[in-house]
Amino acid sequence: MIHGLRNDRSGALAKYVIAQKRLKTLHYNHPVIGYSYDSNTTGVQYKSTAISALKTGIVIAKKNGRNLSKFILDMKKKNPSQKIRLMGHSLGAQVILSTVQILSKNLNNKGTIESIHLFGASIPANSFNPRKTGSIFQKIVNKKITNYFSPYDDVLKVANDECWVDSPLGYNGASGASVSKYTQIMVKPRNHRFVSYARTIKSFP
Repeated sequence: MIHGLRNDRSGALAKYVIAQKRLKTLHYNHPVIGYSYDSNTTGVQYKSTAISALKTGIVIAKKNGRNLSKFILDMKKKNPSQKIRLMGHSLGAQVILSTVQILSKNLNNKGTIESIHLFGASIPANSFNPRKTGSIFQKIVNKKITNYFSPYDDVLKVANDECWVDSPLGYNGASGASVSKYTQIMVKPRNHRFVSYARTIKSFP
């Protein structure tokens, strides 16, 4: 589970607990691991400084792709048969995108990630286009990529309207063509918080 922006240590732990409890209710009894990164950038809650704080958060998220990819490869080395599924909320989708980009640099990493599940993703809507980064997802992900998006998400609406994010994937879903392993589900969470998106999960994986 990879959390989004504005999460300190306790916030990151809370997101992990939410994911763990929700998946348990769906009879997913495998271990759940929380991956945290320094996303608690100051000023994102204020309109005057939101864009600069968001840009800082994106840079941090991109750099953490290297850390998460190393962690995944270390796990696979110790247990090659282990299936790794990634869940990313909001800016956590950027960490996953960067992780997949790094993994794709080595041909031996094909199928390393079993599945990806995104919630309120803040990455661009064309991320899974075969002509963009979609082709590397198709290679690195073994089974499927599921995007839970919501045109009712107030935070992503602002990000879209203010052009802070170029057409967020989590707002109106994918634009244009997408790779075959990609599917999307429109949901109606109460708000942008992960706890709201978690309640919309009906089955996993």
